[in-house]
Amino acid sequence: MNRPVRIGIVGCGNVMRGAYMPLIERLSRQGLAEAVAACDVLPERQALVRERFGIERFSTDYRKVVQAQDVDLVLVLTSMVEHGPIARAALEAGKHVLVEKPMAVTLEEAAGLVELARRGPGLLLPAPHVILSPTFQAIWRRVQAGEIGTVLSARARYGHSGPGWGPWFYRKGGGCLFDLGVYNLTSLTGLLGPARRVTALTGVAIPERVVDGERMRVEAEDNAHVLLDFGHSVFAVVTTGFTLQRYRCPAIELYGTAGTLQMLGDDWDPDGYELWQRDVGAWQIVPESAPEWPWTDGLRHLVECIRRDQRPLITPEHGFHVLEVMLKAQEAGRDGRAREITSTFPPLAIERGGTSPSQKPVHDPTRTEQ
Repeated sequence: MNRPVRIGIVGCGNVMRGAYMPLIERLSRQGLAEAVAACDVLPERQALVRERFGIERFSTDYRKVVQAQDVDLVLVLTSMVEHGPIARAALEAGKHVLVEKPMAVTLEEAAGLVELARRGPGLLLPAPHVILSPTFQAIWRRVQAGEIGTVLSARARYGHSGPGWGPWFYRKGGGCLFDLGVYNLTSLTGLLGPARRVTALTGVAIPERVVDGERMRVEAEDNAHVLLDFGHSVFAVVTTGFTLQRYRCPAIELYGTAGTLQMLGDDWDPDGYELWQRDVGAWQIVPESAPEWPWTDGLRHLVECIRRDQRPLITPEHGFHVLEVMLKAQEAGRDGRAREITSTFPPLAIERGGTSPSQKPVHDPTRTEQ
């Protein structure tokens, strides 16, 4: 494709305005993509979209976007329960799709999306985009090269005190796993491969919240600890929730037979990493190589894949696997029983290679594919 990829946006809330539109505007200046249509259930957002972003075509019916002849890529930024149906309609219309996390809220919906992407012309890229960050990929390469031996144990963490907008975060089909834990689960499975079994402690720790200025009853879990079994006695735990005020600890911790690797910052916003190896005997700190890397980077990646006729690094199968882990973690949280994970996904197709000059460390003295 030697013309800009034409994007139709479904959902014009905070995520579109504050996160994705700055990237779309950058891609537009580079002649790579342009936003041609937008949709939102709130008609009053038309003026903002038109005046602030110059998108003239606006509708409250997403079908007018997904069926438009001049839309190549549909960007789904709605509340979670709407992700699956809108992504399905776009794939059925032959469009490429980037859908925010999770890709759907049921396994049946998600399985349909995976199948449509498999046999249809449109590429499907589910968020989150953590595996695209240079820091994640540097850590992945070191793990694959055996620099900390065999990883036997891992921890991941991401949370905050909870959004004060969007009541759907706290209703059925929402929750801290779908909104926050999905990042850590994508990172850990990206690094360690498909999980085989899951159990969890989940619950509603704060039964009432004030959202958009109104008090509401919380229905979806806001506090979760998820325990993963990757087979061969390799275990990991994810701590997540709308219950964490602040923290000062690594986003990802990997403990191997010959060393330790820790991602600093958050996996959606890394701040470099640190490495300890037994044969070195000291911590090596690797500064962040791409401090401006945006968590919306999947859109740039998908646009490049469309223009170059390539498959994305982020696959629908990986998104489906993470969704199965989350849904079964929710089930385990209700009855205390571990669940087997039946899905899998291909290994990440990240190019292997050495550490780039900008990522040189400094010493600190102190299962079968489907």
